[in-house]
Amino acid sequence: MVYVFLADGFEEIEALTPIDLLRRAKVEAETVSIYPDRKVVTGARGIPVCADITIDEADTEGADVVVLPGGMPGTVNLLECGRLMDIIDKQNLKGKRIAAICAAPARILGARGLLKGKRATCYPGMEDLLEGAMPVTEPVVTDGNITTSRGLGTAVDFACELITLLLGKERSDEIRSSVVA
Repeated sequence: MVYVFLADGFEEIEALTPIDLLRRAKVEAETVSIYPDRKVVTGARGIPVCADITIDEADTEGADVVVLPGGMPGTVNLLECGRLMDIIDKQNLKGKRIAAICAAPARILGARGLLKGKRATCYPGMEDLLEGAMPVTEPVVTDGNITTSRGLGTAVDFACELITLLLGKERSDEIRSSVVA
């Protein structure tokens, strides 16, 4: 199961592109509102999205991948969700995949010390917040259990990397080709 966590102010393309492409690849993936009392989460561009489930409904113990989209103030709102930070810490302790794009690698993973000694990328200009990481400018980077990506323009590459990690390069290439990327 892949969970894409949504907080008010999330970057719509960075959240919805992975969900779309993962589902095309037949990967079980759900959007998760970090708000226990509501499923509708409003993106950074004012687009309301109805999440599949709330954080209280997510079986994160069984998560294969936890995805953190960027966007402002979405990334800050994700970081301020104590329950989500506990989920991320547990995911990391188990060596399970955490994927973050745009501001999320720096503001969340860097801030939590999860990038120490790892190659990572993020939104340009935030590299100083990749605490302990070896910053690179590649569109998508996977190092160990952490996958990071630069931003909105790399969302398809980010999603395809997750498909590669879950199902293999051949399936990822099929999905990429089917959407003419």
